[in-house]
Formats: sequence, C-alpha cells, structure tokens
Amino acid sequence: MTIDNRIEVVLIDDDPHLRQALSQTLDLAGLKILPLAEAKGVAGQLPRDWPGVVVSDIRMPGMDGLELLGELHAQDPELPVLLITGHGDVPLAVQAMRAGAYDFLEKPFASDHLLDSVRRALALRRLVLDNRSLRLALSDRQELSARLVGQSTPMLRLREQIGALAATRADVLILGETGAGKEVVARALHDLSGRRNGPFVAINAGALAESVVESELFGHEPGAFTGAQKRRIGKFEFANGGTLFLDEIESMSLDVQVKLLRLLQERVVERLGGNQQIPLDIRVIAATKEDLRQAADQGRFRADLYYRLNVAPLRIPPLRERGEDALMLFQHFANEASARHGLPPHELQPAHRALLLRHSWPGNVRELQNAAERFALGLELALDNSAPDGNPGTPVELVSGGLSEQVENFEKTLIAAELARPHSSVRSLAEALGIPRKTLHDKLRKHGLTFGDSSQGSADESD
Repeated sequence: MTIDNRIEVVLIDDDPHLRQALSQTLDLAGLKILPLAEAKGVAGQLPRDWPGVVVSDIRMPGMDGLELLGELHAQDPELPVLLITGHGDVPLAVQAMRAGAYDFLEKPFASDHLLDSVRRALALRRLVLDNRSLRLALSDRQELSARLVGQSTPMLRLREQIGALAATRADVLILGETGAGKEVVARALHDLSGRRNGPFVAINAGALAESVVESELFGHEPGAFTGAQKRRIGKFEFANGGTLFLDEIESMSLDVQVKLLRLLQERVVERLGGNQQIPLDIRVIAATKEDLRQAADQGRFRADLYYRLNVAPLRIPPLRERGEDALMLFQHFANEASARHGLPPHELQPAHRALLLRHSWPGNVRELQNAAERFALGLELALDNSAPDGNPGTPVELVSGGLSEQVENFEKTLIAAELARPHSSVRSLAEALGIPRKTLHDKLRKHGLTFGDSSQGSADESD
C-alpha cells in the first residue's frame, strides 16, 4: 500500500485518546490527515516526493519515533518530521533535532503550537519539492540534449515534444525512417518519466516469428499449445510498472493487432491458454517506419488501432533535414569511438565537412555512426550517396590525409555527384561544373571517371 499524495499529515501515536484529539485539531484546520497507531512500515508506504509531513510520538512500543526518523531520512533526508516528547524528555528531543527532526513538541502543548509547526513544515516541503522539480527539469533537458545531439530547428522541436510528453501517461507513436533513432527517443521518454525506476522492455515485432509473437507479447500457461510445458510471462506483463517499446508495429498480424487494441483500451492482459485477466500499469510506445494511415487504407493495418495509437505522435526528422547537425553528430560519434579504441581524435577538415553536408544519409544516424567509427579508426570512408528517394547515387570517399589529397578527393566527389545527374552531353556536364570541356576530359581521365559508355572522354564526344 502507498500513502496517497492527497494526505498532508501522517500522525502516529499509540495513545488512542491523544491520537483522536490531535486528529480533530488538524482536521478542523482543513488538513487531510492519516492517523496511525504504530510507526512500523510507514516509511515503505511513502513515495519519495510525497508532499506532506510526519508527526510522530517518540516513545512507542515496537518502532519508536527516532527509529522512524532514521528510516524516513534514509529514504528522503528533506522530509519534515515533527516529534512529540513527554515531560522531562528534553535531552531526547535535542538528540532528535541533531538527527534531523524538523521540530519537537513537548507535552502538553497548545493546539496552535502544533498547527503553526505543521503549516511551516508544509510550506518548507512545498519549497523543497518545487526546487527539486526545477533541478530535475534542468537535468532532464541537459540529459536529453546529450542523447539527442543537434541544434537544428527540427531537433529543438523534437526535444520540446519529448519533454512535454514524458511526464504524461499517454501512449506514444514514434514515426521515423530506418536508423533515425526511434529506440533512443523511446528510452528518453521512459527515463524522463515517472516510470524511470520501472522496467523498459524493448521488442522488435518485425523480428518475431508469427508462431511465437503472441506468446512473446502476452505470455502463456502450461499446455496452451504444443511444447508449452511451463508458464511464460509475456513482455507486456514483464513491463508492468514501466514502459514497453514495440518497434516495427506495422509488421504485426491483424489478429495480434486486435489483442493489442484490447490491451491498450482495457489495460489488462490474458495469457494464452489462461482465463485470468491481469491488470497492467504500463506505457506503450510504438514505432513505425511506414505511413500507418496509408497501411490502414490498404487493409494492412487496423484503422481503430491506428487512431488509438495516433493520439500522441512523435516524428523523428531524417538526418538530411537536420542541416549541420550531421557535422556535430559525426564529430560526437568519432570522439566517442576514438576514446573507446584508445586513439587520438581526428579533427574534421573543410573537405570532410563539405562531403558530410552533401551526403543524403539514407541510413540516417545509424549510417553516420558507422561512418564516424571508420573515420576514428583512420580508414577511408566510402559513403553511399543515395538520393533521399532511395535511388542509388555515386559513392564518395572521405579521407583523412593531407590537404592536397583532400582537395583531390573533394574534386572527384563533386564531378562524380554531377555525373550521377542526367546530362545529355559532355558540354552540359562541363557547363554544370563551370569548367571547359577539355579540362573536364582531363579530370575524368585523372580520376578514372567516365561519361556514358566512353572510358576515354575523347574531345569529339557528342555535344
């Protein structure tokens, strides 16, 4: 059992008459109280950021007030605890104050004295929790910036959306291309939420065989199907109290989608072969690289499940829409890789920067991270310069040599990129590059590039 956050004062005294009298005093003052006869187990029932105060007698059978103070402050040192002492127990009260008690009241005491002390303690508690919340928000923003690197407008907007959604209980649908960082965003939503101490369970629906997907997600009882010899706890049940991240949700069969919809609506799970409905306290974060609305229109995805998931959508911008974030990310991953391999970091040269900015990054952040790893190892990098529409382009090389080598490689890259575009003649290619045809022929030979079917690039090619 957890003490409700609406309770403002937990009052503990083994004397039923005094407990009743103090309860009436606090109740008449408009405070929400929970009177208890013993201190044992109280600390375990209080959430860490509980917004109230504890008033407890010191001398009680079983656990006394000082022991309770120690347990409470081991859990939250800033929780105000007011202790009640008998006549002649002043040395004990001094000991309590040294141990961190907020105040002590010596019997007999006036009701106004109790109310004044409780109200001051509640005001202090609110201030402590406000400051704690502000520090946590600042820490969360810093942590989010470290996880989702970038200063482009789309990334700033994404971080704002994550910060706003993380504290809610809403299920989230993450939309993003392959390699864009959907699981990173899902983990950020979990770690910045009130569920951060609960489990984060990630499962790729596209990687599960159709024959086991229901058992993996919902669990099963012994004998539910051939080979089910013992009970299995499914991923949903295992994630209870935390977050379940379901990637590639578009690959789930329509039958499984029906069960998922029911789970999202009713927050219960029923194991295969069982009759017991198990209540769940989970947040579901789904992710897809497809347009689920289009899939629903085509009958490949349930429309009702799409509308249920699409309450809080988060779109991750592809890397090609993030401008110079690619440079920041590349250097970040390269430095991490250098440290991991015990190598000195390589600095990006102007030619490197130009190539990275021109690249379309069809594999998004995952492709960039792999490229940065190769760069950190001192290897030449061949980037698949596919266009955003998925059509293959001309591979480009990113080298870490001297200036002359970098300039030569950059020149080759520019010519190769222009060759990948449609040109009816060498003349149009030369004009696009802004150089004479003779110069173009020389450079084609120099870099081993060709125009059309010609391997020589002769001066009498068709105009």
